[in-house]
Amino acid sequence: MGEDLCKILITEDEISSRLDELAAAIDRDYEGKEILVLGILKGAVMVMADLARKMHTPLTMDWMAVSSYGSGTKSSGVVRILKDLETDLEGKHVLIVEDIIDSGLTLSWLKANLESRGPASVEIATLLRKPDATTVDIHVEYVGFDIPNEFVVGYGLDYAEKYRNLPFVGTLAPHVYGG
Repeated sequence: MGEDLCKILITEDEISSRLDELAAAIDRDYEGKEILVLGILKGAVMVMADLARKMHTPLTMDWMAVSSYGSGTKSSGVVRILKDLETDLEGKHVLIVEDIIDSGLTLSWLKANLESRGPASVEIATLLRKPDATTVDIHVEYVGFDIPNEFVVGYGLDYAEKYRNLPFVGTLAPHVYGG
């Protein structure tokens, strides 16, 4: 990736260690319950796979794809469901797994949409959160890392569908995205 990256923000080992801690907290909070772990495509694939493997709580998985970005680096605020769930949420404990929370607009809309489907509970787990970028008040129960408001890639996060396969989270050089 060479000159495309400015620096490594969070190493592969730091991510793995923090996911161990999040999995332990989730297992404790959902003891005696079964949960539906809901990954948000495409970015949450890495986080959800690694987190689910570290958890001991009985779980099922499903995926949604929502979009509010288009090809830019800022949220448009308009949310579209590109792939909906295959699971009925009635009475289920739902854990949304995200790669990153920027403005929170998409996630706020998504949580309200899911809550309207009759689940027992809906909570959120995210690897990354940008507190300085958040524009809506949304409770996130499980946060891996709070990071600065920089453009990051790796570990599922992309720019123009590239860099998802990096095993760490790094900051993307502004010349790559015109920032």
